[in-house]
Amino acid sequence: MANSLASKNVGLLRLVEERSLTKKIEEEKKYKREKQVPYLHKDCISNILVRLPLDSLQRSRFVCKPWYNIIKNPKFIDAHLHRSESVLIFLSPFPNESLYPFSVASVPKELPNTVSVELNLLQPKPIPIFNHTTINAPRFSVQFLEFKNDKSKIGEYSLSCSGNIRATCNGLILLDNKLKNGGLVVMNPVTRKLIALPLGTLSRPHDESYGFALIDSTGEYKVVHLFRDELRYVSCEILSLRTKAWREVNGPSFGFFNRFVDGPISAIGGLHWIPQVDRSEYIVSIEVDKEKFHQIPLPRSSRTHDRIVDMGGVLCLVVHEDVNHIDIWILKGFYGEVWTKYHSITVGSIIDMVPLFSLRIKGDIIFKRDENGSFYVYDFQHQEMRKVEMVEGCIPKSSATYLPHVNSLVSWMEVNLDMCD
Repeated sequence: MANSLASKNVGLLRLVEERSLTKKIEEEKKYKREKQVPYLHKDCISNILVRLPLDSLQRSRFVCKPWYNIIKNPKFIDAHLHRSESVLIFLSPFPNESLYPFSVASVPKELPNTVSVELNLLQPKPIPIFNHTTINAPRFSVQFLEFKNDKSKIGEYSLSCSGNIRATCNGLILLDNKLKNGGLVVMNPVTRKLIALPLGTLSRPHDESYGFALIDSTGEYKVVHLFRDELRYVSCEILSLRTKAWREVNGPSFGFFNRFVDGPISAIGGLHWIPQVDRSEYIVSIEVDKEKFHQIPLPRSSRTHDRIVDMGGVLCLVVHEDVNHIDIWILKGFYGEVWTKYHSITVGSIIDMVPLFSLRIKGDIIFKRDENGSFYVYDFQHQEMRKVEMVEGCIPKSSATYLPHVNSLVSWMEVNLDMCD
């Protein structure tokens, strides 16, 4: 009996020693592996990650916890935003979509990977099985057009909606909310985070305009809504995403606007409109932080195919002087600044070329011809106008409304960047 107990004790002791030895060997192997991988400071890793394209960056969040913490940091998101090239965002109708109402109670079977904006809005609420919320409106796919090396391709968000895109700002989009109570939606189409905003003053169709801007000094996002009332006066209301409530402000003087032609351009701390289709002598602008309107004379009368665009943070007026001659004027601020002629395009320009936007990183201007919807890029460095080749996807319909946009991880949530490490 004693021999049996002694034998068991020896066996247990040997088992403990073997496990201890195995653990020691594993720790030594782990130490050797770690020694073979050079240590990189988190600032160095951040400097590498910020150069990744957005789709790679999204996947990199799940590599490890330190990488996740770096990528979600507001300072990193802001740095990546400023390195990201601009695109054109637009809506593309689904085939035969207008023939059928859209039920947001489920994602269509033919598009299993597409996320619905309306469905996301309803997710916090229970959806009765036999009482589906139905939207009697066409449904659209949210897409973007990117330009690189004189080529363009269509990118997908796998996102659908029923409302129009009203405005964009720093990777966020402002959408119509087509659910029962109406209103607006602010959404980042990349992260798919969204927030519903209340309905403002109703206006007759096509007799209103929305702008969306960031106040750099406070980090506050504001939505500006211009609309024509029953007396034909243009009124203004502004919503801050901090309060999520509309507030009436003094609108532009009577007679400033003939009609709302295009949405406003955000530049030099304000939103800017060309107030009529042809022969406009001025632009109407609002300083978004001060909520003050201005009438700014143009250096020359604008015509049908002329536009204002944001070019490197300054306001740019692109005007057709004649059939083969386009002038570019810039304005750097509201006070004490005057329009100065920046450049003249004398090669390759055509009278029906409409300037859409300026590439944020390279600075070239993208044009679209009214005649056939084809795109052109003007290269400032080589002073050449070149046709853009569509390499992936089909050319969007000429009637599509394009808005300058940048794909980013930005959120509207208030964050003090100075407090983030």
